[in-house]
Amino acid sequence: MRLLQSLSRGLEALDYIASRSEPARLTDIAEALGVDKSNASHLMKTLVACGYALQDAGRRYQPTDKVARPARSEHSLADIIAVKEAWRPPLETLVARTGECAHMAVLVRDRVWYIDKVDSPLPLKVDHPIGALSPLHCTALGKAFLAFGGAALEGPLTSYTPKTLTTRPSLDDEITLTRARGYAVDDEEFAQGIRCVARPIYDAGGRMIAAIGVSGPSVRVDDARLAELGRIITSVSIVQPEKDPIE
Repeated sequence: MRLLQSLSRGLEALDYIASRSEPARLTDIAEALGVDKSNASHLMKTLVACGYALQDAGRRYQPTDKVARPARSEHSLADIIAVKEAWRPPLETLVARTGECAHMAVLVRDRVWYIDKVDSPLPLKVDHPIGALSPLHCTALGKAFLAFGGAALEGPLTSYTPKTLTTRPSLDDEITLTRARGYAVDDEEFAQGIRCVARPIYDAGGRMIAAIGVSGPSVRVDDARLAELGRIITSVSIVQPEKDPIE
């Protein structure tokens, strides 16, 4: 099975700090994982950003109660890795059918976290780096979580481009439209020149665990093409593996 190395390392780091009776220094974490301090620092910053670890005043790390809770209210990192492996074929299918970049993200509090992607073979393409965090209200992946995953937003809606929806009524109308058509759209709302569509992925219990999307440059993705990408992403076969990866 092909594993996403950065997530695997993150789990190792999480296991290490969870096994200790006291917070761990970055040097100890790097030594335990067999990586340099720079790599260990990036891993721990990701775990902190995702709410799985915290850093105390002494710059030492310990797990949050999200790790310790026996009754899980969110999907664990192990779930995410399993789903990433199980759902990679649909990403490859989307790229083969559309020629555009396909990507997968999960919900991390009030942002989406990119966990996988398949690049477009075309010279002009969109790149969403694995590990990047993006807002909910102006990305197709984020809107998918707002429409189908029960995600909620607090505070003001930051403007990123002239097309960003920055009022609650306008965003509410967009989420209603998203539910009606079955997929979410980012019409140059997060980055000028980039248009995207996205749809939800559910676990065996009917909870949304991830979203997959397709992104392309606006010079290639006009209104008709955007609607076509929406039809493709909602029609692509998303087949459950023989054994559900999150059971």
